[in-house]
Amino acid sequence: MTKSSFTTRTLRATAGSAATLALLLGAASGAAAAGQGEGRPADAGRTVPASKVSIQMFSLIPWVNEVGLDAVLGELAAMGYKNVEPFSGNFSGYTAEEFAALLKKHGLKASASHNSTDEATFDQTLAYAKTIGQHYVGSGGFASPGIGSYEDVLATAETLDRLGERAKKQGLHKIFGHNHQQEFTTQYVVPETGELKSAWEIIADNTDPRYVTFEVDVLWAYDAGVDVVALLEEYGDRIELLHVKDGFLNGDARATFADVGEGEIEWEPILQAAQGKVKYYTVEYDFAPDGRNFAADSFDYLTSLTY
Repeated sequence: MTKSSFTTRTLRATAGSAATLALLLGAASGAAAAGQGEGRPADAGRTVPASKVSIQMFSLIPWVNEVGLDAVLGELAAMGYKNVEPFSGNFSGYTAEEFAALLKKHGLKASASHNSTDEATFDQTLAYAKTIGQHYVGSGGFASPGIGSYEDVLATAETLDRLGERAKKQGLHKIFGHNHQQEFTTQYVVPETGELKSAWEIIADNTDPRYVTFEVDVLWAYDAGVDVVALLEEYGDRIELLHVKDGFLNGDARATFADVGEGEIEWEPILQAAQGKVKYYTVEYDFAPDGRNFAADSFDYLTSLTY
């Protein structure tokens, strides 16, 4: 795969313009925009089933602080959610058995969680995850030692393989890596081929798919200049989790957030490319100012949008 097949760093400087957005979304977006035309897929009309929708609880910190985790989980279930993706702060004060009981009370499952990838304490992390019924383990980033050099990137891939194999042996599915911008904007020349690749690509190319998968955060990927549709087409079998985060690109400035469906991301071509590959579609809005409305609006949008 060439360095420009799905990521072009020069796009980021003008990402706020409509023309650049069209470039980011690519040809698949144009096909979706054709809508009723001949290019529409034969199985158009699909929606994301509620059983595959989750919500990252980091989004709901202000709401949880206001009314409590128990009340928020109850309202999420009433909205139609079947899954949640906790982060480490949600577990504070709860034993694994207590947290499992809280999920069961509201008919919810933990699709994954953002927690520690510290190798020294990973057995405890796995035991907690197994007790609450998670399939995937991971964090809000990747693992140590990070991506500060090409050698570090390869070492991080090795860490993920080790942790993922441990997760598999404990009955969990896989470990995942979750991106922000830097995993794509940080690039190194691969000595064996001379290709310039992102840290994300290098990690994907050097991890075992039996143990390691990826949770692609759509907005942060676009903010890094990545065409997510092309990424899914190239690496779709490695991407089992998607952070469905919407918002607005601001050129060199950091992207801003919006409820899903209210930003500038075109979701139909992304969902088409993710079909049959992604297992959970997890809505997210970091520190949503109105968590209740974000959760309700995003769930309704994602489960009613046809593609």
